[in-house]
Amino acid sequence: MVRSIEDLIVHITEAMTLLPGDVILTGTPAGVGPLNVGDEVAVTIEGIGTLTNKVIKRG
Repeated sequence: MVRSIEDLIVHITEAMTLLPGDVILTGTPAGVGPLNVGDEVAVTIEGIGTLTNKVIKRG
């Protein structure tokens, strides 16, 4: 990452108030390519569970 999480929080809170539950997206790590139709994206939050979505063609 170009900036640390701490620096991002400082920068963001100069413009807005962060509230409990707010999510800060930091971008895509190096080496990751575009998503294709049929790919699956899974997001896991420990203690809560996993959300999986399949990439589909829109339209």
